[in-house]
Amino acid sequence: MPSKTNHFWISIIGIGSSIACALALFIASLGAAAGVVVSDESTQASTASSEEQTYEGLITDTRCGAKHQPAIARSAADCARVCVHGGAQFALIDGDKAYVLDGNLQLLKRIAGQRARIVGSLNGNTITVSSMASGE
Repeated sequence: MPSKTNHFWISIIGIGSSIACALALFIASLGAAAGVVVSDESTQASTASSEEQTYEGLITDTRCGAKHQPAIARSAADCARVCVHGGAQFALIDGDKAYVLDGNLQLLKRIAGQRARIVGSLNGNTITVSSMASGE
């Protein structure tokens, strides 16, 4: 008789394990399907906000903004370049709005400290620059 009892418990454990695996697979499938729906919605939202627009303002850095320290005896362009070299990012200041610029650093360095027209897509407060022209 003991062999039938052992066989019964082994069968119960096997069936329970199979059900647990099937349930886990089902829950994972639901989670994956929900993830696809969420990513599709976020893709649509980012596509709507990623249309290219034109922005105009002063090209500076995120550390100093529009007010560079006169005590450093450098121009606004030199100050922005030094700050970016030190870890800040290029920024576009348009009145009371400030945008971080993501683009070609060499081109941004050339127009640092100047008013410029930037064409790019906005994501949050970051503009991904596709083209730029100096306003001077």
